[in-house]
Amino acid sequence: MRVGIDVGGTNTDAVLVAGDEEDVRVVAAVKTPTTDDVTTGVVTAIGELLHDAPDGLTPGDITAVMIGTTHFTNAVVEATRLTPTAAIRLGLPATAALPPLTGWPERLRVAVGDRTYLCHGGYEYDGTELSTLDPDELRRIAVDLATAGVRSVAVSSVFAPVNGTMEREAAHILRSEVPDLRVSCSHDFGRIGLLERENATILNAALAGLADELADALTTALADAGITAPLLLSQNDGTLMDIEYGRRFPAATFASGPTNSMRGAGFLSGVTDCAVIDVGGTTTDIGMLVDGFPRETASITEVAGIRTNWRMPDVLSLGIGGGSLVRDFSDEERATVGPDSVGFALTSRALVFGGDTLTMTDVAVAAGLTRVGTTTALVRRFDQARAQAVLAMASERIADAVDRMRTSPAPLPVILVGGGSVVLPDSLPGLPDVRRPAHADVANAIGAAIAKVGGELDRVVPVAEGTREHVLADARAEAIAQAEAAGARQGSVEIVEIDEVPLAYLPGGATRVRVKAVGDLDLDRLQVRAQSPVSTSLGATCA
Repeated sequence: MRVGIDVGGTNTDAVLVAGDEEDVRVVAAVKTPTTDDVTTGVVTAIGELLHDAPDGLTPGDITAVMIGTTHFTNAVVEATRLTPTAAIRLGLPATAALPPLTGWPERLRVAVGDRTYLCHGGYEYDGTELSTLDPDELRRIAVDLATAGVRSVAVSSVFAPVNGTMEREAAHILRSEVPDLRVSCSHDFGRIGLLERENATILNAALAGLADELADALTTALADAGITAPLLLSQNDGTLMDIEYGRRFPAATFASGPTNSMRGAGFLSGVTDCAVIDVGGTTTDIGMLVDGFPRETASITEVAGIRTNWRMPDVLSLGIGGGSLVRDFSDEERATVGPDSVGFALTSRALVFGGDTLTMTDVAVAAGLTRVGTTTALVRRFDQARAQAVLAMASERIADAVDRMRTSPAPLPVILVGGGSVVLPDSLPGLPDVRRPAHADVANAIGAAIAKVGGELDRVVPVAEGTREHVLADARAEAIAQAEAAGARQGSVEIVEIDEVPLAYLPGGATRVRVKAVGDLDLDRLQVRAQSPVSTSLGATCA
C-alpha cells in the first residue's frame, strides 16, 4: 500500500495504490483544494484518503508515502522564505568576467543576500588543475561569513563534474571554520556548464531552511496520522528521493508536477510513447513520454528568470485551465481565455460554485461538456453555441501546441489527464487518437505513487581509440551505483538512457557521456531507515 500525493496550484491530489511494480491498482483517490501554506492541504488530503480507504485499512498498512510538492518552486518564484546564501566560485584567474549571480533578477539577488566570492581553484576538462586551491583564501571568507551570520553556502568550480575534489576540500575548510555552515557543492548536480550549474547550486542552498521546515512539517503530519512509512519526494526527472536526501537537494523537486502527470498518464493508458496533455486549474502542460519517462529538455531551462541546466522535463505550458478567466464571452472576435486564473479559489469564485467570475469550468458546464458545481442554473442559460465556440478556440490552441512538441509526423497517441481536463472534449483538431483513461483527474498523484529511484552520470571523459566500450561500461556501473545508493533495490536497476557527444573542439577524444539508470524502490531498506533513530541520507552529498 502506497500513498501518492501531488500538490498543484489549484488542487492537492492523493491516491492510495496497492500491489507491486508489475501489478499496481488504484484503491482510493481524493482531490482537495491546495492551501496557502501547502502543508495543510497535504494533511487534509491524507485524512480524506484514509477515510475513503477500504474498511480494515489502518495507517500502519501503508508502506511508503510519495509527495510531489510546489513548496520550493513557489518560494523561488515569489522570492520569499529563501535562506541568505553566499556563492563561492573556485576558478581564478579565469571566470572573473562573469561573477556568480550574473543574469539574476534583482529581487532574487536581494532575496539570497547578493554575497559572492571568487577564489583560486578549478580544473580543466580532463581533470588537470586550472589553479591550486588556496586554503587561507577560504578561511578569510569563512571569517567574513561568520561575521555576517551567513549559514548557507554554494560552492562551484570549473569542470566540477569531472573532478569534485576541490569543492569537497573547500566545503571541509569552510565547515571547519564555521561548524554549523550548510554547504551545497555543484558537482553533486552533475551537469556540465559552469554558470547554469552554479545557479542551480545557489538556488538549492537558498532553499536549505525551507527544506528543513517542510521535512519536519510533513514528517510530523504523517506521524500525527499514525503513518510510520518512509516519506519520499518526487524529483523533476520522474524518480524519487527520500526525505533526508530532499533536505540536501530541495531544488531537485522543481517541475516535478508535470513529470508526475506524464508518468501517471503513461501508467493509466498503458502507453510508453505518447504526448500528454495535463490540464490543471491554471495551466495546460504538454509534454512527451519516451520509453515511459518524460523527454528532458535539451536546452537551458529558466526558473523564475534564472538560467539553470537542471534536468527538467521538456514541457510547453499554456495559460489555459479549469480556473482560467474568460473575458468578452459573448463577443466572437474579442473573447479570450486566460492566462490569469482563479487558481485554488475556483470553488468559491466560479459561477457554478456561487461566485461572480466567469471561468473555463463555467463555459464547459454551459456547453454541456460536464456537470460540476452547486449553482449551475445561471450558466446553463448561456448561449450553448457560444460556449462551444470558446471551448473550440481553447482546444485549437492546445492541439497546435502538441504539434509544436512533436519531432515526427508519425501517428502519436495523446493522453488527456488532469482535474481541469473536463473543459476539453474527447477529440482535438488534427489529433485522431485522443485517450482519457480512468482516474485521469489524479494522474499526477498516481505518477508520484509509481515513481522509481534513479541515478545519473554526466561527465566529459577522454575516449582513446579502442577504449569506448570500457569507458561506457564504467559510466553505466557508476550510474547504477548512484541509483542503488539513492534507494533502488539491488538487481532492479536498468539503464534507460545513454548519450555520447564527441567534443570536437577539445583534444584527446573528449566526449560528453550522460547515463541515466532507474530501479524499483527498496521499501525494506527504507523501512529500516525510517525506524532508525539516526537520520542519514541514502545518497552521498557535499553538505
